[in-house]
Amino acid sequence: MKKSRKEADQPSPFLKWVGGKRQIIPAITRFLPPNLDKLHYLEPFIGGGAMLFHLRPNKALINDFNPELINVYEVIRDEVDALIKDLKKHKNEADYFYRVREWDRNGKIQKLSRIQRASRVIFLNKTCFNGLYRVNASGEFNVPFGRYKNPNIVNENVLRAVSRFLNESQIEIRNGDYAEAVKAARRNSFVYFDPPYHPLSPTSSFTGYITGGWGDHDQIRLKQVCDDLHRRGVKFLLSNSSTPFIRTLYQEYHVHIIKAGRAINAVASKRGAVDEVLVANYQVDLSLSS
Repeated sequence: MKKSRKEADQPSPFLKWVGGKRQIIPAITRFLPPNLDKLHYLEPFIGGGAMLFHLRPNKALINDFNPELINVYEVIRDEVDALIKDLKKHKNEADYFYRVREWDRNGKIQKLSRIQRASRVIFLNKTCFNGLYRVNASGEFNVPFGRYKNPNIVNENVLRAVSRFLNESQIEIRNGDYAEAVKAARRNSFVYFDPPYHPLSPTSSFTGYITGGWGDHDQIRLKQVCDDLHRRGVKFLLSNSSTPFIRTLYQEYHVHIIKAGRAINAVASKRGAVDEVLVANYQVDLSLSS
């Protein structure tokens, strides 16, 4: 993994993403396989990319089903100067925010360039309530204005650092189904799964990353994909909520409990540390990482 540049010049997440792993990377890294720098890294639910930017692999495949998110990654890689220029046009004003948000309802989004679409996603993410990315059943962004005094809409240093990383490393970017993405995995691969989490309660579900959401049948299908990887000799690590359903589903694998902070909740009192699971199909010597 690359660690040569000064830390201030290193890539880091450019979006606030539900379930982002930035705060618990130290816990996750204890459970990564040895010799990770020799493995082909795959992350089929890339989201905000916290693990990718922490590990900075020389070769990786990243994927997400959300086409707007993947477009942002591609634009940062290919046209970061034009993206920064367009981001500077945005205004942190409620009326302006709702006009931009409306573009996926009134059809204007279909007329936007790929740069303008990427700029819209970053702007809405930086100025909406709690930095959520959520769409309704029609695929329309539906988070309200956040009323921040001075949001960092144009984080030029981060965008340029991410662009350098995506260009200097062999990073394949895909937009599609995660099961298709991991077909590229071989015995010299390592797959990190960070899917939409199983809800802790019937009322706590947040699966609005894409139209349709995620249910129990999706979790079961993901488990079947993990089983296939295991049969093929591919190492994987999976994050999820620590619910009886998930712990039972993966009971034949190594299931580790970690503490994770939940920063995104409409009710401040419900934010805080909760149990999550890390599921691995390989043994980890924790004495080497303590």
